[in-house]
Amino acid sequence: MGPEETLHVLVPSRALAEAVEALSPRVRAHRFPDEGPPTGEAAQAQVLVPRGGGEIAAEVLDALPQLRLVQLMSAGAEKFVGRLPERVTLCNARGAHTPSTAEWAVAATLAAQRGIPHFTREQDAGRWDFRTEHSLIGARVLMVGAGDIGRTIGRMMAGFDVDITYVARTARDGVRSIDELPQLLPEADVVVLIVPVTPQTIGLVDAAFLAAMKDDALLVNAARGVVVDTDALLAELTSGRLRAALDVTDPEPLPAGHPLWSAPNLLLTPHVAGAVPATNDRATAAVTDQLARVLAGEPLANVVTDY
Repeated sequence: MGPEETLHVLVPSRALAEAVEALSPRVRAHRFPDEGPPTGEAAQAQVLVPRGGGEIAAEVLDALPQLRLVQLMSAGAEKFVGRLPERVTLCNARGAHTPSTAEWAVAATLAAQRGIPHFTREQDAGRWDFRTEHSLIGARVLMVGAGDIGRTIGRMMAGFDVDITYVARTARDGVRSIDELPQLLPEADVVVLIVPVTPQTIGLVDAAFLAAMKDDALLVNAARGVVVDTDALLAELTSGRLRAALDVTDPEPLPAGHPLWSAPNLLLTPHVAGAVPATNDRATAAVTDQLARVLAGEPLANVVTDY
């Protein structure tokens, strides 16, 4: 864009509007309308920051002929890949949710391994129910996903002397190929899922994947619900052969009466892994840093290309 051109940005909140306008007098922020597509100056937006990572309606895109950049406040970009006009670049907020999501994965793993959900229910019932549970110390952990969050989980777990094997789509130094999962799964005490949603990862954890896991192993899903076949997982949980800790489900939100609510051997949280106070600050910083690049004519960061 030209050095004097106004950068119009469509944002979901007043706080974000104030943050982006503080960058430069050249930045003009516009809030999403309560109903319908943007109009007036808002329709001149070159940059759009979606509401909470939600999808963008076709009528909104049609109303933004000058749109050139969609900047997410989340790492997950599956709702947008392949659904934007060719002129529009898609960027995510890689790193904004990393510390909190990794923290959840470690906390959920520890809680599930040490039986905290069971003991909490016993506390509510007023029962002193002594029993020996599992441990994370020295466990064999299979990290399905070797990106930023997966590596951070690994570093956090390192203090427990775990034996971690990383798996990704393609093998590289220190990372095994996803094609090796049938050989790796039977050896893992804990399997952590932290992969993006792609055609290859949707339904990755199917009945065969789960059957390959060792008896009494723990599955931790910090990725997306569609990575796991819910019915296949329910069958394993109900039989008592496997355990799980889930922050995401398919469907989501989980409807009332769904079998997962009452499934045994399950720790379940409502997609809150990234929900800590500092996450919003990091996501806001990702947006403002990107806009600073636009104003300076610098290359964009975190462009989503490899999905």
